[in-house]
Amino acid sequence: MCGIVGLYLKNPDLQPRLGELFAPMLTEMSDRGPDSAGFAIYRNPVEGGRTKFTLASNSPDEEWKALDADLEKALNCDVQVQVISDHAVLITDADADLVHDWLAENRPDIRIVGSGKSIEIFKQTGLPKDVVERFDLRHAAGSHAIGHTRMATESAVTTEGSHPFATGLDLCLVHNGSLSNHNRLRRELERKGMVFQTENDTEVAAGFLTWKLREGANLRQAVAAGIEELDGFYTFCIGTNDGFAVVRDPIACKHAVMAETDDWVAMATEYRAIANLPGADSARIWEPGPGEIFVWGGGA
Repeated sequence: MCGIVGLYLKNPDLQPRLGELFAPMLTEMSDRGPDSAGFAIYRNPVEGGRTKFTLASNSPDEEWKALDADLEKALNCDVQVQVISDHAVLITDADADLVHDWLAENRPDIRIVGSGKSIEIFKQTGLPKDVVERFDLRHAAGSHAIGHTRMATESAVTTEGSHPFATGLDLCLVHNGSLSNHNRLRRELERKGMVFQTENDTEVAAGFLTWKLREGANLRQAVAAGIEELDGFYTFCIGTNDGFAVVRDPIACKHAVMAETDDWVAMATEYRAIANLPGADSARIWEPGPGEIFVWGGGA
């Protein structure tokens, strides 16, 4: 019953308006997922040698500035932290794996929600409109975004269980549906070195795609491999640093609609989330077929 949405801007002139255009898409799906919401936005890419981490904490008194100083001292690196509600965006020139390890050992109360060059992920329990306001989505600029409104079926209503799920640098996924073989795949992927933070089936799908990309596949190839290996009913919307993909399961059980103009590509669980985009009345509109893969940008 969840709702998913995605918007990829083909026209760079629209990038300052990404949040303005995308926020109404997310809130339009509120009745499909009123218990929590989240979104990934691709913006402000960091320079070579730096990594951007989105962090979250359940503590309202989290000492983010202390994290800044402690991490700089421990790893002898430069750190910048921007606090956004109960999340923070940390940018550092330290090795990404070292940051992961240091946080796990020294700040286990802080979760890494996403990491990469341009991705930022924000998610929280509550109505989608409140999540949009909490993280000031309407004023965000960027190249593309994907989002999810959740009606929990596979796990408890928590921030950790909310989508999007990110398991690799700049990759994330939102999902409407359920996977039947996620427990087996989780064990296989863990043996290959993948690390999971939750029991959510969607995180396993994201982990599978991350693993395929690390093995050398491009985005289209990784999604095609997922169709072969991921059993269940699903529609996925996937984001990478410069790519955007949509796929439905081989019998197309879960809703999805897409629209494209010269300026943008959009997808949603229902068309009403797309209808108010500029030029939607003259867009090419279609329903993705069973097992069809659609990719824009990198990995196409």
